[in-house]
Amino acid sequence: MISIRRRDLLAGMLAAPARPARHTNVVFCMTDDHGAWAMGSYGCPEIHTPNLDQLAAGGVRFTRAYACTPVCSPSRMSYMTGLIPSQHGVQDYLIASDSSGPTSHRFLEGHLTYSEVLARHGYTLGMCGKWHMGEDDKAQAGFTWWCTVPGGGGPYWDQEFVKNGQRAVIPGFKTDIAVDAALEFLDRYHDRPFFLQVPFYAPHTPYDRQPERDRQWYAGSRFSCFPDLPVNPNLNKEMRSVWGKAESKLAYSALISGVDYNVGRILRRLEQHGVRENTLVIFTADQGWNAGHHGVWGKGNGTVPFNMFEESLRVPLIWNHPGRIPAGQTLAPLVSSYDFFPTILDYLGVPAPKDAKRVGRSYADFLRGRHPEWRNRLYFEYAYVRGIRTENLKYVERTREWPSELYDLEADPGETRNRIADPAYGAQLKGLRVDLQNFFQRAGAPPIEEWRSTTRQQLHVYPR
Repeated sequence: MISIRRRDLLAGMLAAPARPARHTNVVFCMTDDHGAWAMGSYGCPEIHTPNLDQLAAGGVRFTRAYACTPVCSPSRMSYMTGLIPSQHGVQDYLIASDSSGPTSHRFLEGHLTYSEVLARHGYTLGMCGKWHMGEDDKAQAGFTWWCTVPGGGGPYWDQEFVKNGQRAVIPGFKTDIAVDAALEFLDRYHDRPFFLQVPFYAPHTPYDRQPERDRQWYAGSRFSCFPDLPVNPNLNKEMRSVWGKAESKLAYSALISGVDYNVGRILRRLEQHGVRENTLVIFTADQGWNAGHHGVWGKGNGTVPFNMFEESLRVPLIWNHPGRIPAGQTLAPLVSSYDFFPTILDYLGVPAPKDAKRVGRSYADFLRGRHPEWRNRLYFEYAYVRGIRTENLKYVERTREWPSELYDLEADPGETRNRIADPAYGAQLKGLRVDLQNFFQRAGAPPIEEWRSTTRQQLHVYPR
């Protein structure tokens, strides 16, 4: 007969979270408002990103990675949950009163996150940087180490951080300070399975000031990666003060270089602790950015009506794991931010409860050097705009008060000619409309005209 003491011990062992037999640590870095075009390894050598370029050279660089929505808060929610905005209930960025303070709440509440799954399987989780998903000042979703500036935005210097429940104004550059906390996390927890999330604030506005350390690379730069096109007539009025200015181009570039500098600090600390070989490093962005592209400065809300330009949606995506992911790969499947939830858990060998609402697929087999069958078709959503992208076509559907669009991305990669009324594309347009409608129906979303019924936030009012 098993003794009571032994029986209790066995029961406790079965109830405890299972630690991975061969755990892989993770550092997940995410920039804010960072188009894939704005990096050396993605074709813009003017932007100084040597650490990120080295990360890409030593791992996998995805060339067609997209956010499912071109704005920050809902995009971050989709990364965390694998759900699209009409499922998780956040359709635009959270205004200040929704982000922190007495009227805020946790918008992730009720949705399973990959971070909670990892915490249940023995990982210690740290979050250092921008949260912007509600109750920003409070650790949540499985994270126990927490350092952020509540509210999701604000100036880059001398900000009030909340670090593990303690508030204090910390002098210095916000990007550096967030990474200081990330390094402290590594110092404390490098000897156990860890997942460190570093969501940078940069290169989001404001362009108040950047360290000379990061601006020095742009002395005399021509900023040739920034198109000088006529201003888009639909440009968001809130972005007109920074549109097309040389200082805006310099600030945007320098903020990215500041991220690169700090990614280098993280990589060196991993090496100092002897855990680099066993740590997966991922780099991506919450959504893209137009910096003159299409005559726009901004993302999806850089125009009114909102847009789904390639530059608003396409993000850098790098996976680097020495000895596990073969170096120097460039992969081109169409992948989305809603694919991240199943992919990170699949790669780590951590099971997740099934949920029919999650629309994403794991692309982990690509990282293993395999060639899985893959349907190159993506779906997008932002408030009153929905979209579908295939290999060569993009259909953008809006509610009745706004025009819809159809682009032939093969013949017109700059999305300059709307083919919505071209009879030569009639059959293709019909098929795309049906596909888009079916996708959102399967996801449990209401018709596009009823998009407001899915929101749980106070929506920002955009001037027309």
